[in-house]
Amino acid sequence: MNIEIDAGSGFCFGVTRAIGKAEEELQQGHSLYCLGDIVHNGREVERLEQMGLVTIDHEQLAELHDVCVLLRAHGEPPSTYRLAAQKHITLIDATCPVVLHLQERIRREYESDQDHRKQIVIFGKPGHAEVLGLVGQTDGTAIVIEGIEDAAKLDFHRDICLYSQTTKPLDGFRRIVEYIQEHISPEATFTYADTICRQVANRMPHVCEFAGGHDVVLFVCGRKSSNGRVLFDACRRVNRRSFLISSPEEIDEIEELRQLPSEANVGICGATSTPKWLMEQCRDRVEEICS
Repeated sequence: MNIEIDAGSGFCFGVTRAIGKAEEELQQGHSLYCLGDIVHNGREVERLEQMGLVTIDHEQLAELHDVCVLLRAHGEPPSTYRLAAQKHITLIDATCPVVLHLQERIRREYESDQDHRKQIVIFGKPGHAEVLGLVGQTDGTAIVIEGIEDAAKLDFHRDICLYSQTTKPLDGFRRIVEYIQEHISPEATFTYADTICRQVANRMPHVCEFAGGHDVVLFVCGRKSSNGRVLFDACRRVNRRSFLISSPEEIDEIEELRQLPSEANVGICGATSTPKWLMEQCRDRVEEICS
């Protein structure tokens, strides 16, 4: 049986950078906290926790002082930086440069509108770590929308400035742009910025091509990964025999693998939060089951 791991899957630059910073600090024997899961993959989080990384939430951050805390690639709102300064907490800022640039852009937009008459709108997932950081640049006033239904609730008689969470799908963003253009009042202005990370967006056509070239596809990602869910759904549209798994153990439950002929092709791919070593473990498990 031919088992292929997608060479284009695995950590994006921002995740690789954040994990590298954490490993560097931990290998020096330093204590290190991380605000939120460093990556939306439980197995990778467990690996780093075994090295000494301690994952905390914002409530726990408020109780700490004189420690070192890593900010993950998703980024944080200004309030987190202010709290860290008050608590004499040393920050290792691993915010993805793409996200950091977007934060700065939204902050400038907000501050330049002194009367705050403009609606700053973010196409993103409410409550997502990156989105919380983006909304924080506007002192909590930005409007988060997930789709057309949310966009329909905007005030089309007021100016609108649209941005996007970096990991959202391009086609969804374009549909919202078209919808607002169709409904905006002639008296109001509409500006938008395509702020979707191309390293993520370009994976969509690639993963679709990969899925179409295999009899069965195993998509490996953490259950919390919104990027993983989008990519997996794309796989499923191309190949109905695509299965979402988060660990090698879940492969045992996929009966289709045991029924495949010996000449079948099995593809293994993943999200921007999926480590290569986990996809390799999944490949090894498929070999054990199908041998």
